[in-house]
Amino acid sequence: MTETSMSGQPNEFTGMRAFVTGCAGFIGSTLTDRLLSSGCTVVGIDNFSTGQPRFLDSAAKHPRFRLVEADLLNAGALQAAMRGTDCVFHLAANADVRLGTEHPRKDLEQNTVATFNVLESMRANGIRRIAFTSTASVYGEATVFPTPEDAPFPVQTSLYGASKLACEGLIAAYCEGFAFQSWIFRLVSILGERYSHGHVFDFCKQLRSHPTTLTVLGNGRQRKSYLYVQDCLDAVLLAMSRATARVNLFNLGVDSTCEVNDSIGWISAALDLSPQVTYTGGDRGWAGDNPFIYPDTTRIRALGWRPKLGIDECIRRTIAFLHDNPWIFERKDSNSGAQRPPVVEPICMGMPR
Repeated sequence: MTETSMSGQPNEFTGMRAFVTGCAGFIGSTLTDRLLSSGCTVVGIDNFSTGQPRFLDSAAKHPRFRLVEADLLNAGALQAAMRGTDCVFHLAANADVRLGTEHPRKDLEQNTVATFNVLESMRANGIRRIAFTSTASVYGEATVFPTPEDAPFPVQTSLYGASKLACEGLIAAYCEGFAFQSWIFRLVSILGERYSHGHVFDFCKQLRSHPTTLTVLGNGRQRKSYLYVQDCLDAVLLAMSRATARVNLFNLGVDSTCEVNDSIGWISAALDLSPQVTYTGGDRGWAGDNPFIYPDTTRIRALGWRPKLGIDECIRRTIAFLHDNPWIFERKDSNSGAQRPPVVEPICMGMPR
């Protein structure tokens, strides 16, 4: 099957009025740029709790982009912001898997309740199409590898994965009850430009502070799959143009995995360092850290999609971005004082009963 990419090709998304949640995040801002370049009008919403104003520098200059600074838990503001759009890309979420047990309410509110608010705002505005970024963490301790979309579900192992699975259930129920159409994507860890969360970021941050030592959670033998952000978006846009079921569910990842130890080698080589590595021990880094994640991507590949980059090149490009953008390591401070793009003040109003 031939390789297919949405980049640089005539596009069915021209004229779409897209609503992007989490538009200032790593994936959300990259999607926003892609949609604008495809001829879409984009309304983006973000509360900037983790999103970066700099990621919207290009979009902010575009005449077809409008930014609303608001929280998805503010149902009235969300409904008002969504008005006039015709398709929702729901990417906003709390993605802090490791610290989930320290603030369990955060996954419930920022993932599940926020998704409910998105769906209700869609219903109030007569919008029927939604693309949702879920996670391969919903497979918990999988027993089948590679893990297909219809694999039997074991007990959930992380609050993050459980909250995302609840989101999937709500979306599917709204498709049945209110004639919505959805595209749900179970992502592996995404890498690339604007990446600012995860173990590659953490390792690079450690090595900036102390280049001779590196502390690794677990034993370093955790094995995961990864995907380059542009390959991810190629898959999302391709699936939305070709998959026509009421609920369309896809795993996204490359057809290989690597150990954390492999990534340490690539990161160290890219930074020209040879740190002494210390392991905290155990087969996982934290409660809910699945030691082996490897989703089966046969279903999305059947539509003609192929990732262009392997894991090692994904990591090298990510490190190059982090090297060229050292400000990202102080992102919390930059968030508090950064100049943000112009926003549209939300109009608060109640949700329909």
